[in-house]
Amino acid sequence: QVHVVESGGGTVQAGGSLRLSCTVSGGTFSNYIVGWFRQTPGKEREFVATINVINLPTHATSVKGRFTISRDNTKNMLFLQMKSLKLEDTAVYYCAAAANEHGILVEASEYDYWGQGTQVTVSS
Repeated sequence: QVHVVESGGGTVQAGGSLRLSCTVSGGTFSNYIVGWFRQTPGKEREFVATINVINLPTHATSVKGRFTISRDNTKNMLFLQMKSLKLEDTAVYYCAAAANEHGILVEASEYDYWGQGTQVTVSS
């Protein structure tokens, strides 16, 4: 059974930085495509970033240049370094993993395993 647990959320002022972490246990982490999504009340889950099994990252246009996704296969962990945070980055951030997939996965439906989410609040 695969478990996904996010950590690192919190409240930060606009312009600040925050680093999210995600631990994926069960299965073979190095074989998973993993990614970050975010969601605000009343809206659909939004793609933020993904990184594939050969360590190639893809970031959403809205976060490109400010957020960086990375993975550490030795620790079964995924990270999201967030800088120059904006008010509109406020959301619950979710970590997700996809097994037996290829390519660049930007749709939430393509992921098999999800964490409970961690709240990120950017204040003015």
